Amino acid sequence: MNKGRQRGMGGQRPKAKPTQVLRRLWRYLKRYQWIIIFAALLSVAGNLLGLVSPRLSGAAIDAIIPGAVDMPVVIRYVVLMVVVAVLSAGMNWLLAAVMIRLSRSVVTRMRKEVFDHLTTLPIDFFDTHQTGDVISVLSYDIDTVGASLSSDLTHILSSLITVVGSFVMMMTISPVLVAVFLFTIPASFLFTRYRSKVVRPLFRARSKKLGELNGYCEETVSGMKTVRAYHQEDEFNGRFIIHNDEAVNANWKADHTACITGPTVNLISNVSMAAVSMFGAMLYMLGGISLGGVSSFVLYSRRFSGPINEFANIISDLQSALAAAERVLTLLDLPPEKADEPDALPMQNSRGEVEFRHVTFGYTPETTVLHDVSFTAKPGKVIAIVGETGCGKTTMINLLMRFYDVSEGGIFLDGVDIRRIARADLRRQFTMVLQDTWLFEGTVYDNLAYARPDATEEQIIAAAKAAHIHNMIMSLPEGYQTRVTDSGNSISKGQKQLMTIARAMLMDSSMLILDEATSNVDTQTERQIQSAMLNLMNGRTCFVIAHRLSTIVGADTILMMDKGRIVESGTHQELLTKQGAYAGLYNSQFA
Repeated sequence: MNKGRQRGMGGQRPKAKPTQVLRRLWRYLKRYQWIIIFAALLSVAGNLLGLVSPRLSGAAIDAIIPGAVDMPVVIRYVVLMVVVAVLSAGMNWLLAAVMIRLSRSVVTRMRKEVFDHLTTLPIDFFDTHQTGDVISVLSYDIDTVGASLSSDLTHILSSLITVVGSFVMMMTISPVLVAVFLFTIPASFLFTRYRSKVVRPLFRARSKKLGELNGYCEETVSGMKTVRAYHQEDEFNGRFIIHNDEAVNANWKADHTACITGPTVNLISNVSMAAVSMFGAMLYMLGGISLGGVSSFVLYSRRFSGPINEFANIISDLQSALAAAERVLTLLDLPPEKADEPDALPMQNSRGEVEFRHVTFGYTPETTVLHDVSFTAKPGKVIAIVGETGCGKTTMINLLMRFYDVSEGGIFLDGVDIRRIARADLRRQFTMVLQDTWLFEGTVYDNLAYARPDATEEQIIAAAKAAHIHNMIMSLPEGYQTRVTDSGNSISKGQKQLMTIARAMLMDSSMLILDEATSNVDTQTERQIQSAMLNLMNGRTCFVIAHRLSTIVGADTILMMDKGRIVESGTHQELLTKQGAYAGLYNSQFA
């Protein structure tokens, strides 16, 4: 099947502006508005208390007169400074705790929303996106947003309060000295704004490359047995080096470019401090300001310049968070699987009559996989679909389950176009046993009862016995209560496939899909479960995809596919008599 190339989360969609991203993030924050208000009050109180200390320090200095030190006054100011410092530190600690809690709540909600949205996306998304890249969004990108909420936002709020408060205090001490900042502050602001525009695309590229690296690692680790079997370790190590170098270079370029901002703004800040010290000394010599006033002004000027410099230092983290948030929001903006029509028909128990009418389909507009496919499956009959790899067998199943919709023609169930049937009801009519077995982390019992949580223990054991897996399960350390870990890698593929067959036997649907359902069991085991499979198929409309033709000789109808077309159809004996494509394929296996 040609489903298009794997692509990352970035895609070709236009990039959102920072204000748009922040506006979207506010949707997650506003439900915690009382916590935010409390945090804002803590920040205001803590930082305003912190702004009192320089004033107290200046007053203590002015109380020290050469030859006549007023020690009680000095001690009083020192004690007040200690009390103010302790209260300010306590409030800042409480603020940090509140913001961490807020961040945790937002991250939890965002991660759940992303995961829930993933379950609504069409199969096409998972066919065209790397699993590792999606996991990177769920873990790294959301954590980056959370870290920014707990630290960067707090710093920005505190910086704003400190800058405004320090400016007011400096104006009350010496408006003349404040004129120094009329040149340095605009220079810092303009430079920081310019650098943020340069840095943001670099952090966006860093997130993209990290997602690609995670995707490659996930694919390689999951296929490590194949890599080892074909002695391709060096090849995959070489590819990893390329992906790793790209991720490291993107990270270095982003951090290297961002780190220039802090030192440059710090340089501007130091220049302003030197100017303040020089002009302050001149004013003191002229009697325009007291020594304590100069000391207080210098302390306030440091607090005034410090947050600006600090903001420049955290701008890289903020840009990284915005890039990560953009990837999260891009995923959330992906349209879910097309909704059912408002007048979608419910279906509880179908008769199992399926008809393909002139079905044409392609995964992309440029490539057509199925060409004018037509056939009818009567209720309770077995339809086998055979042909070379890539001829469109699994595509027909994807269309039947409405993982994709046909491009032309239609598929009808009991005479109703399946596009008019509610998807959930349509899919309940089918039981699927696939070549790719899937077990989740849990007990063997839970895995067997996956589709029927209400099944009794007797029903589950009966299904396991019918699938010839009961004895193997009882040989496990805890029998049916043995936990399956790491996707069942401790169990052989054949045993996993038998478990999925037992799982299917518990279902009571009217149609059955077997996609190479016995490909991972040996010939002897396959013969042992033939009777069980026949019991499973009894009374159901069955679609069987098989490369091993011995498994479908008893099918009511065999469809021979070639390059997306049905070239032959009939029973096994009829097709052998024709001496056509099917006979050639059959003879190639058994000659």
